[in-house]
Amino acid sequence: MSVSQGGSGSYERPHRPAWTEGSSPVDRRSAIRQAALGLFAAHGYRSTTMTDIGAAVGIRGPSLYKHVTSKHELLAEIMIGTMEQLIADNAAAVAGTGDVSEQLRRSVEAHIRYHARHRLEAFVGNREIGSLERPEQDRVLGLRSDYERRFRELIERGASEGEFQVQSARITSYSILDMGIGVSSWFHEGGAFSVDQLAYQYGDIALRMVGARAEGSGRGGVGGGGAGGDPTHT
Repeated sequence: MSVSQGGSGSYERPHRPAWTEGSSPVDRRSAIRQAALGLFAAHGYRSTTMTDIGAAVGIRGPSLYKHVTSKHELLAEIMIGTMEQLIADNAAAVAGTGDVSEQLRRSVEAHIRYHARHRLEAFVGNREIGSLERPEQDRVLGLRSDYERRFRELIERGASEGEFQVQSARITSYSILDMGIGVSSWFHEGGAFSVDQLAYQYGDIALRMVGARAEGSGRGGVGGGGAGGDPTHT
């Protein structure tokens, strides 16, 4: 989905998701979710109606309820799915190495890649947490805590092993996570950097933030990749 962001921080409405009479229920549900995501990003959750969502996929309001019960259900599905994917990506990123510096780099790269490639999900997830009702809000907050803890524990482990030097692992983990939100606000495909180049450079920044030793930073040391780095792993 192609989106752009202007100075106001609003997102353009995306093109209508693919919808045909022969689509499977799963495909139709996905089209509805994508339409809701675009509308929530462009206009806000509270300003979006089920009629708006139905119009975005070319069906009338009453027929929409055959596929989804409420716009809150869609918001919860989007936000829970976002956090579950981030956690899955993080787990996959750290699985291939036991080196704490490389694990942190790969965690940050996965974090940045997701936020660069899923800008709407990141924007809506960050802005609309107050629109979620319980228990879905509690579930998302719990997933967020789990995700932050994964970064914090890596930083704490690196400090205990003498690889990192930080005053506060929690503040550092928050700062690293905030980098993803920033990327989702300005990055666009076709710009000065590819997603992989961007992810690699942010990995360098994160290693500098934790004071990682150069020999423990993986591919070429802290800053070794630079603008022309070769982020070969995914």
